Amino acid sequence: MIHEVDEALRRVLRGGALPDSTGEVVFEAPTRDWAARRNAPTLNAYLYDIREEVARRERGAINVRDASGMVVRRRQPPRWFRLSYLLTAWTTRPQDEHRLLSAALGCLLPHEILPAAALPEALTALELSLPMTVGVPPAESRSIADIWSALGGELKPSLDVVVTVPFPVSPSYEVAPPVTEAVTKVKGVDGVPGDAQPRVLRSVPGAGPGAGGAPRGGPRGHRLLRSVAR
Repeated sequence: MIHEVDEALRRVLRGGALPDSTGEVVFEAPTRDWAARRNAPTLNAYLYDIREEVARRERGAINVRDASGMVVRRRQPPRWFRLSYLLTAWTTRPQDEHRLLSAALGCLLPHEILPAAALPEALTALELSLPMTVGVPPAESRSIADIWSALGGELKPSLDVVVTVPFPVSPSYEVAPPVTEAVTKVKGVDGVPGDAQPRVLRSVPGAGPGAGGAPRGGPRGHRLLRSVAR
């Protein structure tokens, strides 16, 4: 899932900050050796932190229904993670780097979620909005200066870009078919079986409410259990 988010960011930045193939968008660590090899305007989106968005964690199972509303499968809810990118601009002159970083900020700010037009097929299939923040101060446990020290480079102006994306926990699993018939026996007051014949309850597709306001049965109220004597 991470590489799909990389591709979505690449499309947004290339379309807004680097039109007409005037530069590159890369995701490598911006070390001294890497910087020395740059010979074209470059936006570097370095993924430096991955953390779970604990506040969005859900419990229980999610029902997957067919066209008639019947539950056919269940799956665990996804876990959401924050992908934090250190976005920097690289050219031969500081003024040009500032212009490039400003263009990147201008094309990202209008979007509170990753735009649908930039999503690869795998992200589009999720049918979910992927929140994105730009330039929001990072958590106190992170320090941009410490990141640059770890990379062995000099401190540069940068934007903190965070995308929140779901990760599936496990594949879905099938559920047992719905109960469509049940047999009941009625006993007397003293516990001795009565003379009444066993009653069979059958599911009747498309039946409406029974007499006297009997409740509907089955998923989404489109079936009714009908009593039949044997």
